[in-house]
Amino acid sequence: MPEYSVIADEAEFTSAIERLAEGEGPFAVDVERASGFRYSQRAYLVQIYRRGSGVFLIDPPALSDFTPLQAVLATADWVLHAASQDLPSLRELGLEPPRIFDTELASRLLGHARVGLGAVVEDTLGITLAKAHSAADWSTRPLPQSWLEYAALDVVHLVDVRDALVSELAEQGKTDLAEEEFQAVLDRPVKPPRTDPWRRLSGLHTLRGRRNLAVARALWQAREDLAVAQDVSPGRLVPDRALVAAVAAAPDSKRALAAVKEFTGRASRSELDRWWAAIEEGRAATDLPLERVGSDALPPPRAWIDRNPEADARLKAARPLVEARAEELTMPTENLLTPELLRRVAWEPPTPIDADTVGAALLDLGARHWQVRETAQVIADAFVASVQSVENAAEGAS
Repeated sequence: MPEYSVIADEAEFTSAIERLAEGEGPFAVDVERASGFRYSQRAYLVQIYRRGSGVFLIDPPALSDFTPLQAVLATADWVLHAASQDLPSLRELGLEPPRIFDTELASRLLGHARVGLGAVVEDTLGITLAKAHSAADWSTRPLPQSWLEYAALDVVHLVDVRDALVSELAEQGKTDLAEEEFQAVLDRPVKPPRTDPWRRLSGLHTLRGRRNLAVARALWQAREDLAVAQDVSPGRLVPDRALVAAVAAAPDSKRALAAVKEFTGRASRSELDRWWAAIEEGRAATDLPLERVGSDALPPPRAWIDRNPEADARLKAARPLVEARAEELTMPTENLLTPELLRRVAWEPPTPIDADTVGAALLDLGARHWQVRETAQVIADAFVASVQSVENAAEGAS
């Protein structure tokens, strides 16, 4: 087991920062949250390793100001695994990397069959990691020693993994495209809040009528308010299926609501007044939600042949060629170009269709420059061929 220091007070924190400043090379950084247990995605443990410094397990709830740590961490690159998952929690603490190396993303770009942290460590270093506590409630205090050991192992090998992957990227000629992908992760804008987030209730599609949707909305909001106040994952209070069951049962009193056996969850009875008030609010609402809402989502590809046959032909012509190019590059197709981007440009292609216009359209949709270099000509050729194929089929039919 690696040696590590648990940092849970200001004096320890100051000492850890000094030791990290004395180390050399990049910082390996990881975060443990309490997803599924807490409402927030805050960091309940931050693990940092640097050669010459050691492993530090930092307890954010016990500390107040992370500015001194940021000043040190800003002096070198960070190595993370699946950085997009950890960056929001780190940024909430005021911790922002100058540059990153993402070992999961690098493994995907290299075509590794397995990209979980344990698998990447094993494949690159031959070291086996136990993943026994990955889904634990990291808001628990005190943290068990076995959990702390697990957390230390998550970072102690990351810099060595990074070195191995750097060599492999160079061998495959993918250094530049990997750096472009890493920067894209850093630059990715924060997603705006969802419109009508209550519509994501699992099972909502089984309810009929705008009034029932208003009740579901009110119940969802009541649960959300309680979850925020208690910092508890909403589903641990009352599961989605229980809220939907309460709407479907149409109880005529608080007692009838309590009698709905499908209305389960640890807060289903202790907060009965809250849920009944929400039901009454939904039934009295005058701003009834629409049963169907507009969306910029494209139709499912199976419907394209009827809705937009030319787009269907373009997509069917381009998709196998993009997949073949990904195979040539030994990487998953979705890392070469996400299916959504290909569908978007196939549904509404530029005019005229050539590599330059397709490339510009892909860039506007969020593709990286390396992705455009690898796919624009292939897609443009496929689109042109699809038009010719449709014209030939029409001539044959006549």
